[in-house]
Amino acid sequence: MTRIAAAAVSTHAAGAAERIADQGGNAVDAAIAASIAGMISEPGIVALGGGGFLTIWPSDGSPCTVDGYASMPGKGRDPSRFGSGMFDAWMAYGGGMTTTVGHGSVAVPGALAACQVASTRFGELPWRLLIEPSVDLAERGFPLSVASSRYLEHCHDTIFGWHEPSYGALHDENGRVLQVGETVHVDGLAESLRLIAEFGADVFYTGSLAQKIVADIEAGGGLLTQEDLAGYEAIVRDPLRLEVSGWDIASNPPPAVGGVALAAMIALMDREPVGGWTKEALDRLVKVQRSVLAYRREHLDEAEDLAVEAEILLKMIDANGPAWLDASPSTIHTSVVDERGLACAATFSAGYGSGVMAPGTGIWLNNSLGEIELNPRGLHALVPGERLLSNMAPTVARDESDSVVAIGSPGAERITTAILQAFLNIAHLGMSLQDAVAHPRIHVEFVDGQARVAYEPGPAVEGLGYPTRPFEREDMFFGGVGAVALHADGTMEAGIDPRRSGAAVLT
Repeated sequence: MTRIAAAAVSTHAAGAAERIADQGGNAVDAAIAASIAGMISEPGIVALGGGGFLTIWPSDGSPCTVDGYASMPGKGRDPSRFGSGMFDAWMAYGGGMTTTVGHGSVAVPGALAACQVASTRFGELPWRLLIEPSVDLAERGFPLSVASSRYLEHCHDTIFGWHEPSYGALHDENGRVLQVGETVHVDGLAESLRLIAEFGADVFYTGSLAQKIVADIEAGGGLLTQEDLAGYEAIVRDPLRLEVSGWDIASNPPPAVGGVALAAMIALMDREPVGGWTKEALDRLVKVQRSVLAYRREHLDEAEDLAVEAEILLKMIDANGPAWLDASPSTIHTSVVDERGLACAATFSAGYGSGVMAPGTGIWLNNSLGEIELNPRGLHALVPGERLLSNMAPTVARDESDSVVAIGSPGAERITTAILQAFLNIAHLGMSLQDAVAHPRIHVEFVDGQARVAYEPGPAVEGLGYPTRPFEREDMFFGGVGAVALHADGTMEAGIDPRRSGAAVLT
């Protein structure tokens, strides 16, 4: 048995992490098992047919990020097919929004490839053991979670109601969407997971599952091909590094943009450490979020070389502070640390969901090509094989005492602002992890080019002079931070965000 602290998306995911720890698995093994269990037990929120990142930091080695994010499909396709197979779906989530779904919104999924690379490089248990908790879940069915139910209330018809396999998994025989606690049985899922357990991720990218997925995409007018799947590779990258207030931070590097934005915000806030969430501190937090997110939209989202632009941004912040900047749901996160100091922060997303479930597989697919914020050059505008933009920022940080924290969040563009505020609560204010992730949050959003502050009850932002959007209660719109720590004295800690239906385990 290995001692771990894990913060996961659900009790099922946390249970998978605990099961792996009981079998002697390490933090990476537990994070993979929990992530895959989360991908199948949080329908609508995430899916096996998505993508993501794992930031991993051994206690006696250097950190890295495994990039398994979605890439542009269409290798071998006739150019006339680009732009087809998609339609807009409106939902009331987050105050109302439109996303693009359908077979043409499906990008090349990288989640399973990333998990297998991480397992091979850092794991200790056989791959099949990491999948077994998910096989068991799929075989017996699982209760619909609060978070999934809340999301499906908004989109069970517009996103998950048009494709028959998808519709059948989430609605009863009378056409009623499943409710919290009702059992979800997904036809074909257990068998697909058994294949993945036995043959590894290859069966998804080059085997029988790949054939079924591509056949359905072909019939629906999408772009994904056998060549796209067979050619996909998860990439091990050096993480983005930042040193602030005695902390050495490793986060998601380019070509993702989430880690860059997070590092910029932390660096700016650290120039004058927060002593409490006073009116002045909140005003500075708003200005930092507004400045970095505006700069991101203008300079980073469409950058030809994001790594170069990120280096310029962080160097300018270090030299000049924030003044020069002013000119310009659906994810899961798992954090695990083990007794030896190995830490893993893993974030995965399927976008808002394409609504597509490849018949006979039980596997939902992403709509990453339909997320406007991830495709600033336009939908279907990238070159096949090119990685899409990502907000995800799984992060591991070590302090001067060699305590280690793994932290991350779902929440689209709110990912960076959620992690920022939780990290400041830990590093500047000395809060426990639970208090840090539960604390009320704000987020600067842009409406018709103008900044507006969305906020939960608590922060006194009304008097700061900004347009505001108040929420009546804590809301999953503001992310769902999960954090774990191994302290220098050997004690462990976990923090679970009350905004979502997460769970923690300490073994």
